[in-house]
This record gives sequence, structure tokens and C-alpha cells, in this order.
Amino acid sequence: MATERVVFVHGSGSFGAAAWPRQHGLSLDFDCLYVRRHGYSLSEDPLPTDHARDGEILVEALGKGGHLVAHSQGAVSALMVAVERPDLVRSLTLVEPACLSLTVDHPATRAHIELMAPLFAERDELTDDEYLRRFVRRVFSADAHLPTTADARRDAARLRLQSPPWDAPLSIVPGVPTLVLTGGWEPLYEEVAGYLAGTGAVHRVAPGAHRPHDSAEGDAVIRAFLRSMRQDVAA
Repeated sequence: MATERVVFVHGSGSFGAAAWPRQHGLSLDFDCLYVRRHGYSLSEDPLPTDHARDGEILVEALGKGGHLVAHSQGAVSALMVAVERPDLVRSLTLVEPACLSLTVDHPATRAHIELMAPLFAERDELTDDEYLRRFVRRVFSADAHLPTTADARRDAARLRLQSPPWDAPLSIVPGVPTLVLTGGWEPLYEEVAGYLAGTGAVHRVAPGAHRPHDSAEGDAVIRAFLRSMRQDVAA
């Protein structure tokens, strides 16, 4: 019997296997792939958000089918693939999903858009450092540590190229078993989770703020859900 595939989709920070340190052990039970979304590279220049290309990457990684586990902005392309190719997606796990297109009429999302839209509108006129400084100040009410290494400068450039999450082409949710895991710290993500729970998703909360999957509790929730969704796969 062959093991089932699980494709892990990172958010806007670390990428590939580095984005999922707690979940590496799942490779003992599943065929795990840790993808890199479009524009994320250790050596090449960053590229703007491309949800369609991200979707192609996920479909290719799924092969004949499997489970998707996605964090933050990576949840957008995961949700799109689950809607467009439900034949390939056996289950969907969304961690702090930035699927704000679904909740644009909800109060926390509206407030976030009002705060961030002016910054996105002027990003082409800003340097990477200027954008990073203003982004961190608006989102975290803190001062950013400006990049001093090549990797950090690449990360800052990539941040400025990301499209507004509320512009993502999402309007419906998939009919596949779905788990939503949030950190219980930010109304914005709880709002998205509540919306998805209203359509049939299971919502769980674990410590860890925007990275609840890094906590022992969050990791256990993900593992339990994947194992409950596991099917026998013929070799």
C-alpha cells in the first residue's frame, strides 16, 4: 500500500519545509511535499503574486490526489484548487487563512481593508524598506527591523510585491472536508474561520498567534485531522 500525499503550502514568510518545522514527522505516515509558491526562491528575484500559477504548482504536487495543508496567504490558492479540482483534494487544512475575499463585508475585514488599502495603493512609489516600515507599523503597531542581509532584502522586496488578500478570486468554498486552525489572537482570522465554519468546516483554536501549527496543541490538531481523513491507497 502506498502512503497518501500531503502538500504543505506556506504563507508569506518562510517557505518550503522551513515553514512547517513541527510537521516534518508526518513524513513517517504520509508522502509529504513542502512546495514553494510562485516567486519564492532562495536565489532568484521575487515575483508578484500569481494565484493561478500557485494553483498549477499545487495541482502538480497533488499528483493523483491528496490532502492540502496551507497557512495564511497560501490558503488562498489551496482553497481555489479545492473548489476547482475537488477530485484531487481529499481534505483541506487552513491555518490562519487570509481568505479575506470571503469576508469583505464583515467588520474586522472591513477595518483591515480601510487600514491597509492606502498602503497597497502607494506601494509602487515606495522603496522596499519604506514599504516594510509602514507595513509593520500598520499591522503590528511596531517598528520594523530593516533588512541587512541579502535574504532579508529579498524578503522585503517580496512583501511589497504581494497583492491585497481581499482581491483574491474567491467567492465560494469547496465541498471537501475542511479544518480551520486559528490562534485566537486576531479577530480578522477568527472572522474568516467563522465564515468557513458556517459552511461546514471544523474550526479549532490553538496557542501560537499567527503560527498555531508551531505549537504542540496545533500540531496535534492537524495530525489528528489528517489521520481521520486518511484512506487506503492502492500501491
